[in-house]
Amino acid sequence: MSSSATSPLAQATGATARRSRNAVIALCWALVLLDGIDTFIYGSVLPKMLGGHSLGLTPDTAGTIGSYANFGMLLGTILSGMASNWIGRRVTVFTSVVIFTLATLGTGWSHTAGQFGTFRFVCGFGLGALLPIAISYGMEFTSKGRRALATGVIMTAHQTGGALAPLIALWLVDDHGWRTAFIASAIPALILLPIAFKLLPESPTNLLTRGRRAEAQALAADFGTELPEPKANTTDKLDALKNLFRGSQWATTLCFWLTSFAGLLLVYGVGQWLPKIMVDLGYDTGDSLLFSTFLNVGGICGMLIAGRTADRIGPRTVVIAWFVLTAVFVYLMGVEMSVGILYAVVFFAGLLLFSGQTMVYAAVGTHHNDEDRPTAIGWVSGMGRFGAIFGPWIGGALIEAGNADIGFTMYACAALFGAVMMSLAALTIKTRTTART
Repeated sequence: MSSSATSPLAQATGATARRSRNAVIALCWALVLLDGIDTFIYGSVLPKMLGGHSLGLTPDTAGTIGSYANFGMLLGTILSGMASNWIGRRVTVFTSVVIFTLATLGTGWSHTAGQFGTFRFVCGFGLGALLPIAISYGMEFTSKGRRALATGVIMTAHQTGGALAPLIALWLVDDHGWRTAFIASAIPALILLPIAFKLLPESPTNLLTRGRRAEAQALAADFGTELPEPKANTTDKLDALKNLFRGSQWATTLCFWLTSFAGLLLVYGVGQWLPKIMVDLGYDTGDSLLFSTFLNVGGICGMLIAGRTADRIGPRTVVIAWFVLTAVFVYLMGVEMSVGILYAVVFFAGLLLFSGQTMVYAAVGTHHNDEDRPTAIGWVSGMGRFGAIFGPWIGGALIEAGNADIGFTMYACAALFGAVMMSLAALTIKTRTTART
């Protein structure tokens, strides 16, 4: 067997396959942590940048730059799932991390709004490319009954990054300027990448679909994973994409995409503009940044709760319930109340909001087989990026027009729309299943 197929991690642990699988998930968690920090650091430094008129930014241009990053994510998520089937998931993971790390450094060194926006676009491309592959790794290197939990665990890293980003901003920006926050966010990757490159294995399913059966079987044995039989048609490089639309599957795919659109509109709209909206509503700047930390800490807790619940009752059911409750708590964030109670409201909004969107990925991942999963997750995330583009843009437009107070109402409506779309997705799946029987 080729040395590229067997991870030193698996060789070192021998019979402890379960621990080896958990270590793969831990590596993915660490890489997604970098993704989360680099994603949310922009929103964390934005109040200071706008207050100091850095690079000539206004709320409107800042929202546009946020949309640039999300457009980059759109391209990254769409392309990475298909690219991973062609060149390998391992190579795709490391390429994406290198791209967003270098681009984050470039963002910190930018001297014009144009340079800043360009680097955020490139950063978004790398950030978006990583997530579908990391989630696919987690689902493949765990048992079928725990795949939603594995997805939630990996995505806790994204929210941990979101919780750390405001703290990095509080630590550095006042004394050293906003540039240092971006540079500091990129440094951990320089330490983690060599470790992950040495230990992260290739996907056995990916090796199988690329005709490397012996390597795939040996690697699956090392890690104690099930190796599916390859489909009859493995020569068509677009086969996984075509499977999203075969027969009546197109209707389910469309509903999944629209659910993701609503979810990512919420994630990136609320995530980017929460500190600024709270400042405009009269809250202290320190409180406004800590609201972001509470939002993301709630998200971390929500990932674990939603993952366990989804493995018991199904991720589609969890998405519907979570989005309805998200609408309630996001709306309440705009209601005047004491700061202490508002912290609790923000925490529960984060608990529901982020994990609701993550369970969209779990719903898609459990609906598709191992071979099609990276492409399916990549495209549902990619199409959802239109929501991620629209969310920051509409938030910036509302603030620019002096209508920050209706921002949370708009985001609450998006959550209800997501619940309706996932309900329709579940209906199309049930209808198709009934037709077959």
